[in-house]
Amino acid sequence: MDLVIRVLVVIGFTAFLLATSGKVVFGLISLASHKDRTRCGERRQQGVDVGFLVGKCENLLVVAFVLAEAYTALGLIFAAKAIVRREDMRRDSLYFLAGTMINFTYSVLVALLLKTTLNLLPLLPGP
Repeated sequence: MDLVIRVLVVIGFTAFLLATSGKVVFGLISLASHKDRTRCGERRQQGVDVGFLVGKCENLLVVAFVLAEAYTALGLIFAAKAIVRREDMRRDSLYFLAGTMINFTYSVLVALLLKTTLNLLPLLPGP
């Protein structure tokens, strides 16, 4: 039963991260640019769907690396993203960097909260 609860907690946190990370990145970039959301919306319509997919993969990798305590492996995400999104970096490096940093930081925070929750589960009273 304990394993089932742990799996459900991991699935719940991961689903929350995947559902909210795009909104957090989108909102913070819009807020930081002091513009309305049209610039971000334009980028989405121009094919940033690849960036969306890469961001979701980044979320999953961050959760996996934090749970595995492979913190040095987190650096691989930046290297891989730089290779995959080379064209985006050439067009607007600040936008790319801000999106990456916001998404990465948010993913690490959620993953650390997940890890803390999993560590606290044995402390919860049983049935």
